Amino acid sequence: MDSEVIEALAGTTVLVVGDLMLDRFIYGVVDRISPEAPIPVLRFREESEMLGGAGNVARNIVALNGRAVLVAAVGNDTDGHYLSETLCPAVGIEARVVKSDTYPTTVKTRFVSEGQQILRVDREETALDHETLVKVEDAVAEALPHADAIVLSDYAKGMLTPDSIRVHIAAARAIGVPVIADPKSRDLTHYRNVDVITPNAQEAAVATGHACSTDEGAGKAAEAILESVDIGAVLITRGPQGMTLLAPTVGIEKPFHIPTRASSVYDVSGAGDTVIATLSVALSAGIDIKRAAHLANSAAGVVVGKLGTAAVSAEELLQSVSSTENISFMTREQAVAQVKQWHNKGLKVGFANGCFDLVHPGHVSLLRQARQQCDRLVVALNTDTSVKRLKGPSRPIQDQTSRATVIGSLRSVDLVTLFDEETPLELIKLLKPDVLIKGEDYKVHEVVGHDIIGQWGGRVCIIPLKAGHSTTNIISRSENATAN
Repeated sequence: MDSEVIEALAGTTVLVVGDLMLDRFIYGVVDRISPEAPIPVLRFREESEMLGGAGNVARNIVALNGRAVLVAAVGNDTDGHYLSETLCPAVGIEARVVKSDTYPTTVKTRFVSEGQQILRVDREETALDHETLVKVEDAVAEALPHADAIVLSDYAKGMLTPDSIRVHIAAARAIGVPVIADPKSRDLTHYRNVDVITPNAQEAAVATGHACSTDEGAGKAAEAILESVDIGAVLITRGPQGMTLLAPTVGIEKPFHIPTRASSVYDVSGAGDTVIATLSVALSAGIDIKRAAHLANSAAGVVVGKLGTAAVSAEELLQSVSSTENISFMTREQAVAQVKQWHNKGLKVGFANGCFDLVHPGHVSLLRQARQQCDRLVVALNTDTSVKRLKGPSRPIQDQTSRATVIGSLRSVDLVTLFDEETPLELIKLLKPDVLIKGEDYKVHEVVGHDIIGQWGGRVCIIPLKAGHSTTNIISRSENATAN
């Protein structure tokens, strides 16, 4: 059922209208205080740039296999061209961007050390010229007839004025396109006649005077919003407290509280974008609002476990809602992203690899000792094809899914992934682990990657083996017992 619901998200078209911005992240490590002033010195490690604001909403829609049409305004400057002509097409967004000569592109630059933001620098203006606003309205009117839903992503950067909000809502309602609004204004009457509004806890509290830190308070805030604004439903996003939904028009007449699905929180940047993107795609696919809210909540639980402005894929969402047995198993692309997050948090990552065909006490001992050498341990398994090349046509005894499930269930293992090559060298180059770990049946110079790991400050660690345990010996004993 979960897979059918998430498959239904594919092919929907959502028109996103709102404030497009560039999110820039500068990652590094703070290990000293400046002699010039009592401020931390960030030792640069990496820089990344990605779509922010309404762009991140659109990116999340595409990641869920929906079609995103983005209407926004940026400055006629280098960052504006980069957003519309490079970043949007790179992730599959159909961007209909209006460029203004008087309005600079909004850029947020965050400086991050060990997973914590230590400074944010914003470049922005919040007043768009009339000519640009008219061009935006025309672009929205042109795109609306081909959309299954419209999202108003308001970040109070000038794209969505009270007048333009009313124009967009009226145009959508005239042709029966549902409207989902992520508000910024404390005056929620600006969003009158939308189908769903998604304020966060702080926005709902400011608008109604009811604190949303408890279920009771959030319920009162939701009721107050519906009493004061003519809308179909309200979904209050409450961070660690989950969500509160109220939608009397579809039978949810009392506040319905959804607990958070997040298992760990690294960064809440863009979590609201993920929520409204998932909600809009789900509603466009005909999923009822309660189930859509549950999906959005699950997606938020995934995205806050990532660093930076992030998107959630359909595959990640399915994994989250299905409660799969082996939550540590990841594709190569997911593994690279996860290790990058760990490194940006300042965590030391270890890397072990092998067939692990029949897991025995020797394997368990090796991996337990390996985990003591690092903060997070990645285990790379040979695929079935790779095992056959190494061990012969009768191997592996267990297929790669079974082996990944067993290894991933060990407490010492944080991430399991596969490699199909003769050696894991390409994977090592991508992950850049801090420690390469092998058993003592290898010499340091025999460990794949020993000659390159020093390039990024890593090392090789040789682990003592538990005597008397071998997969080959286990198979041999089993064959002899069968023969006798």
